Order: sequence, then structure tokens, then C-alpha cells
Amino acid sequence: MSNSSLDKLRAAMESASGPAQGEKKSYNDDTMWKPELDKTGNGFAVVRFLPTPEGEEMPWVSYFDHGFQGPGGWYIEKSLTTLNKQDPVSEYNSQLWNTGIEANKEIARKQKRRLHYMSNVYVVSDPKNPDNEGKVFKYRYGKKIFEALKEAISPAFEDEKAINPFDLRGEGANFKIKIRKVDGYWNYDKSEFSDPAPLFEDEDKLNEVVASMHSLSDVISPSEFKSYDELKEKFNRVLGLTGATATSTAESVAEDMEEVPWSDVNKEPVAEAPVIQSASDDDSEDAMDYFKKLASDS
Repeated sequence: MSNSSLDKLRAAMESASGPAQGEKKSYNDDTMWKPELDKTGNGFAVVRFLPTPEGEEMPWVSYFDHGFQGPGGWYIEKSLTTLNKQDPVSEYNSQLWNTGIEANKEIARKQKRRLHYMSNVYVVSDPKNPDNEGKVFKYRYGKKIFEALKEAISPAFEDEKAINPFDLRGEGANFKIKIRKVDGYWNYDKSEFSDPAPLFEDEDKLNEVVASMHSLSDVISPSEFKSYDELKEKFNRVLGLTGATATSTAESVAEDMEEVPWSDVNKEPVAEAPVIQSASDDDSEDAMDYFKKLASDS
């Protein structure tokens, strides 16, 4: 790959913060893959990140979602902020955050947006599910692995050579996913790239892999997102908010604490409460697969 192509990837990764992208529910999508833990509580797999699908812009997509439980059940939905639109959860979180009250900020943190990425991968080794080996899937991952991809493209040290992790030939490399349980969460810090080498020497095999890639643009359609009104109705139901209650909870807390209510605070436009990345961001998405299944069955 040319230096200009690598520079394009670098620029795109530096600016990646959740563009207009989404995904189909993974629990019933056989085009999705994810690693699993063994009996010792560790996980290992080897994949090759694949290049940009034909006619698309980048070899990954990203999106925001929310996942939390309230008195009325689970709220597991993609966020309209992904599409640069207003989202009822983000609006509510902003109002909570802007009161300046720590109790309200804590609620907003628990309901925060979560950022995910998705790419095509070729599964080289999957000890827990060998039937997946030699196949192409979509793979959803979090900040830790995205940072590993960025580090491969833009190494931190001068003695390290940049590679293109999305290249199938000599400029790319297999990625070894190593998962440990740390403080009860999946941790990917030990994951690493192998030395650069072609996935296959046989050009025909490489072409077969490329032909097997899934379109990423198919999962970023606005039709994959519920409407604002649908999301608001569900959000209010999950939190047990109706009518005036839905717009006054944070204000009432502020008044009880003799603070300025958000009818005054919100006179000045403010940004949404920050997206808070944590050590559990990568593995929380795995737990959310199960919660999504529960939510869909309820």
C-alpha cells in the first residue's frame, strides 16, 4: 500500500469519534463473530483485519448506543447521535449533567453513550469454535482494539515500523486477540500483531477472501435506527417517566438541594455529557449481547 493510503488511514483514525453508523442486532446475525473465553477464563483467537469493501470509504464503521436498566426494563438501543441527530437519552443526560449535581452526573454516567467499531475479519484461528476458521465475518470491537490498530499505523517509537493492519499482503499482519479477566472484566491489553506477512501467498485465495467481505455501508442505514419518538417512548417507559415527570426529574433534585433548576441552567447551550471510556468498554459489549436478547424477548 502506498504512503498516501496509509496517511489516509491515519487521518481517518485520528478523527474517528462515532460517525453516522450503526449495526444490526448481533445475537441473531450469523455474519457476526466474537471470541469466547475458555474454561480457565482466558480467550485467544487470531484474525486478519480486512481492507475497505469495494465502493466504501474505510475498513471500519463506528456507532454509539446506550445500554442500561430501569424500573421498566432494559433500554438497549442505538443512539441517533450517531447520525448527528437529536437523541432523547443524550438530551436527558445533558440536562442531568448540566445541573452540576454529582448525583445527577452519576445517573448520566450510568446511561452514557458507548462507542463501538466494526470491521470485516478473516478468522485464522478460533480454538473455541474451529468451524469459524477460514471464514469472513463482521467483528465488533471497542476502544482498546481500535487503539491497537492506530498504534500499528502510527507507532509511538521511532524504532517501530508502521504497518497497515487492513492489508492482506506483505504490509499487513495477523492480530492475536488475547483476553484475560481483570477485576471481573475482559481485558485485551495483551493482544498484539504478528510480524507482517501475507495472509496467503496464493493470489486467488486472497481474492476469494476479498470477495467474501460483508458490506459495512449496509449496517449504517438510517433504517437501522428507531425514530426519535419511538426511542423517547421507550426511554420514558424504561425509567418510569411520563408527561411532566419526564422533563422535571433532574430539576426537582436540584430544587431539593437548593440548586439552580435546569430551566435556568439550560439557557446557555452546552455540549452533551462526555463519552466516558472505561476499562470495561471493550467487554461490556459482550455482556450487552445477552441483555439485548433478554430485551428482545420481553
